[in-house]
Formats: sequence, C-alpha cells, structure tokens
Amino acid sequence: MHALEISALTVSYRAAPALWQVDATFPRGALSAIVGPNGAGKSTLLKAALGLVPTDSGTVRIAGVQGRAALENLAYVPQAESVDWDFPITVAEVVAMGRYRAVGWFRRIGRADRRIAEECLDRVGMAPLARRQIGQLSGGQRQRVFLARALAQQAEVLVMDEPFAGVDARTQADLLELLRTLSDEGGSTVVVHHDLAQVRSAFDWVLLLNVRALGCGPTAEVLTEDAVRRAYGAGLPEGTPVWTG
Repeated sequence: MHALEISALTVSYRAAPALWQVDATFPRGALSAIVGPNGAGKSTLLKAALGLVPTDSGTVRIAGVQGRAALENLAYVPQAESVDWDFPITVAEVVAMGRYRAVGWFRRIGRADRRIAEECLDRVGMAPLARRQIGQLSGGQRQRVFLARALAQQAEVLVMDEPFAGVDARTQADLLELLRTLSDEGGSTVVVHHDLAQVRSAFDWVLLLNVRALGCGPTAEVLTEDAVRRAYGAGLPEGTPVWTG
C-alpha cells in the first residue's frame, strides 16, 4: 500500500489542462518530492488530492483509502502566501487547531490534546514562542509552527507545498533534518520543492511533473540530466546543476 497513489488525474482551468492523465505513487516511509517548472501543476496536484480543486477525471488514494474518508489520513501544510498573517491567533492556538479533526470542531480541546500540541510545538523548536501572535514571527518560524500543526493531526501522510520558500538556509536544514527523522520513524512526507540539488541530496523519491508525469521513482533514477532538461526546457536557469554523477 502506498502513502499516496494518483491514477489518471486530469484537472483543467478554463478548458486548459493544468494536469493531464497523471499517474504517480509515493511510497510509505519515504521523503518524497514533486518538482517541475513554474506552471507545471505541482500545487494543483496537492490541492486535487485534498479535494480543494475539482478534477475532470482520475482517482486519488491516501494510505489505500479513496474519497473523503481518505483525508483523515493526511495533514497539509499550504504555501505561506495563502495564510492571513494578521489574524489574531497565537502560536499555541494555531498548533492546537491540528487536534480539531480528532475532537470535532464544536468541542473544546482537552488536556490530552493540548499536550499533544505542546509536544509537537516543542519538536519543531517553537515552544518558547507559544504565546506570540502568528504574524509576529519570521518566515522560518511560521513554517515551523504550521509543520507542528500538521504533526498534531497525527496523520499517516504529510504533504507540504513549497515549505522552504522564503526561509533561510539554517531553517531549511533544520526542517529537512526533522522531515528525515519523521521518515526514519516510518512517516510519509510529500513535498513540493524547487531546489533540484537539494532534492537529489536529501529526498528518496521524486515525481518530475510538467502537466504530465515525466518520471516517478527513486530520485537518482528520475532526475537524470536528459529528463530534467525535457521537463524544464528553456525555463531551466543557466548553470543550474541537474546532474552530479
């Protein structure tokens, strides 16, 4: 059973395909990436898997389950730009929201659930800032908080949309180390990423996407020089390392 399985997925915007007949599988217990040029459909793929955008055809299975019930098995960290940072909510309250699915939206968060949220906040190194308003944090701190909220859901599969965008190198390294630890513990993570060199060095599995799936499998087998150049074409910046041997 795969962590995430996508079969013949097609999504269109105004009659133009954003994704076309995409087949992809992401194994359990792996740190996986989705890469491709701008406009390739990477974020759309995650949103389609979550049911946030309508699909024309295809199926999605999360931990072997299809349909709305499958979402119980998945936690999602969206792009930072999609969040209202002025909303008056503290770091601790944001992370506690990760427990609502377990307890129900109209029930109070109990002591045990708050303890889970606190443990997740501590795990990402943000416990000292628990009472701070979310908008007062740096970009890297915000990503840590939203990762803690996702961890608090205790889902089988974690998906993250560009979690390294706009954060410093130290935060990137810390987040990668934490995701690697989650994988070593049996967790399954799928990340939309743009840094091909970092994907090659740190990720087990990759989907190379440009509207269609151009390759899906072990990173070293998929991210060959020819495959990457076919995917990016003229959009590949000069000097971008696509192959390290």
